[in-house]
Amino acid sequence: MFARFHNPYLLLILATLFWSGNLVVGRAIHEQVPPFALAFWRWVIVLLLTLPSALPHLRKEWPLLRKGWKAVVLLGLLGVGGYNTLAYIALQYTGATNASLLNSFNPVVTIAISWAFLDKRLHGIEWLGVLISLFGVAVIILRGELATLLSLSLNIGDLWMLLAVFVWALYTIGLQWRPSGVRPMLLLFTFTVVGLLALAPFYAWEMAQGRQVVLSAPSLTGVVYIGILPSFVGFIFYNRAVGEVGANKASLFIHLMPVFGTLLATLFLGEVPRIFHGIGIGLIFLGIYLTTASRAT
Repeated sequence: MFARFHNPYLLLILATLFWSGNLVVGRAIHEQVPPFALAFWRWVIVLLLTLPSALPHLRKEWPLLRKGWKAVVLLGLLGVGGYNTLAYIALQYTGATNASLLNSFNPVVTIAISWAFLDKRLHGIEWLGVLISLFGVAVIILRGELATLLSLSLNIGDLWMLLAVFVWALYTIGLQWRPSGVRPMLLLFTFTVVGLLALAPFYAWEMAQGRQVVLSAPSLTGVVYIGILPSFVGFIFYNRAVGEVGANKASLFIHLMPVFGTLLATLFLGEVPRIFHGIGIGLIFLGIYLTTASRAT
């Protein structure tokens, strides 16, 4: 499955495209689908999709999974049980603009952790690329006006989002220790099992508090979209690409999320792009080019 996609940068672009609607959809249905319910059911969908491809190889590759069980558990908790759950909790309290702005710090946090603990360094031109790309994100999100930044204020939701960013950075870096020789679909399956086991008691607690899923066309469509594209396909593409280009360069593609958000709004919502969109998109692509075209670290 997905064998025709070989270029890691194409995989990162596609993953980011699928993820670009995640925060928006999560915010749109947050009153109908509570955060733990959304996180739980999106991964149930992933479990069902990975099951046919994973089970035939489970017995043969089980020794590899058992040998690397610590990495499997940690990555399952961080990537499946952690990041998106924290992001959905954040979206209960903060808007998509704040969440997108904070999410754009993902590459910076990933690079900082890699530098501090793993001695992974970027060269001067790569740092310049990261900063230019981050500035391009800010131009789009702030609509080219500094006053927008000054009007933003941190709340409890923003703190949850910052925690989510930190968790995703750890997941991205931790992928380098995933068990080698395990098929990607089986690996995603095992991550999903770990994540669902961790989410189940929190989902049960949420239901005990009286927070139930409101069944409607928007809520069901949102959960299915998030389960198939951002969760299933997006994770497969991202995991494979990180293994080829490394955590630092892969994380930079998170900056494409506001770019795709702008394009999707133009195509499906009839919103008209403005000059600041073009400037921000240009800066993001320039930053990514400077970082990915330089020599490997």
